[in-house]
Order: sequence, then C-alpha cells, then structure tokens
Amino acid sequence: MEENLESRIVEGRNAVLEAFRSGKVIDRLFVLDGCKDGPVQSILREAKKHKDTVISFVKKERLDQLSETGKHQGVIAYAAAYEYAEVDDILDAAKKKGEDPFIIILDNIEDPHNLGAIIRTANLSGAHGVIIPKHRAASLTATVAKASAGAINYTPVAKVTNIAQTIEELKDKGLWFVCADMGGTTMYDLNLKGPIGLVIGNEGSGVSRLVREKCDMIASIPMKGDIDSLNASVATGVLAFEIVRQRLSK
Repeated sequence: MEENLESRIVEGRNAVLEAFRSGKVIDRLFVLDGCKDGPVQSILREAKKHKDTVISFVKKERLDQLSETGKHQGVIAYAAAYEYAEVDDILDAAKKKGEDPFIIILDNIEDPHNLGAIIRTANLSGAHGVIIPKHRAASLTATVAKASAGAINYTPVAKVTNIAQTIEELKDKGLWFVCADMGGTTMYDLNLKGPIGLVIGNEGSGVSRLVREKCDMIASIPMKGDIDSLNASVATGVLAFEIVRQRLSK
C-alpha cells in the first residue's frame, strides 16, 4: 500500500511530459499562462489526449506556491494516487458476484476525508463501486487513500464528466436512483431493493437540482438532535446500511 502514497506532484517539463507518456493518470495540469514555447506545447498536446486531465493556466505566483522543488519550469502536474475504473467495470463487478448493482454516486464531494470515508463505507456495505465527477470535487489523492483505510485498493472508483447524464445511462441499464435530501421521504418507508444508485450531494449545498430531478426517490434520514444535518460520509453510511438491511430481509 505504501508505494501508492508517494507524493503526487510532478514538476518540470521533462518530468511532466514523461508522466503523460508513461500512461500515468494525471488529474490536474497547471501551466504558466501565456507560455507558448515548444516543450510546453508538447505537454499540452499530450494532456489533451487524456480526457480526465483538467488543465489550468495560472500566474507564476500560483506555480511558485504549488511547487515543492522550486524548479517547476512553468508546469506542474498532479498525478492520481490511484487508477480510476470505468462505469462498466463497476457493473461487471456486480455481475461477477451475481448481485443487483449497488453504486454510490457523489455529486461534488469536496473534502478528501469525506471521499475516503465514503469509499470505506462503500466497501463495507458491499457497494460495487463509487462514481465521482471530473470537475469541482475531490479526486483520488493520498489523503483519500489514507481515509479509506485501504478500501481504495478493492472498491472501483469511476470519474465521469456529467453526473446527471451518467444517471440517465445507468437508468437505461435498469438501475433506480435514490438521493439523500432533507425534504424527502423517510428512508424506512422507501423500497430500496433491486439495482440501485445512492446519490450523495455536496457537503454544503447538497444534491444539485439537475441531479435531484433525475432521481426516482428522495430519502431523508429521521433525525432527533438539535442541529439539522449529518456529515456527508455519515449520511452515506446510514443510507448504505439501510440498503444492506433491505437486501438482507426476505
């Protein structure tokens, strides 16, 4: 496990170009804004071949701030600590086990500790995989790996450009979708059996309207305290194990 937790930052033109050419998964590429020379253009060409790489053009101050070596030469890349799966890999995992698919879909979870804890919950609740968005969300970093307590080695995580569209595609394959939201039906009153996707929203703003409209059911967790919301990873745990309970009951 340890070798997966090495520093993810790749700096300098040759190192970054080599990282792309070796097939390493690069989450983010930061390039000095306005830099037009040959080596940087080669890096950008490579980056554009990799659909998962988010490219940001930034000022020199930003690169200096991100740099660990002080020798970035106008380019810094962040490599994924772990490889991503495809959505079909998750469906195949369910098929191999002879089980109805159970997928956890995250609509812009930003905190890497939450993402790691959710991957851990996904593993322990028997979910076949986790789907995260490409933009504006935590990705598979060393912090996430640590928070997952090793589950990241066993539970596939797929990264998609559009969560709402992915839900539509999975509906065509027979899945139902339930999202966690305050104003929904109490989770104990919903039928959460069969092929299911559990959608969890952003820590602050919850599930986005577009994604919520794609869901078949809205589940709320009955709460009795003095504050009004649960941490996103705890909410995932509560709902995931309600799905487990319903799957176990005859």
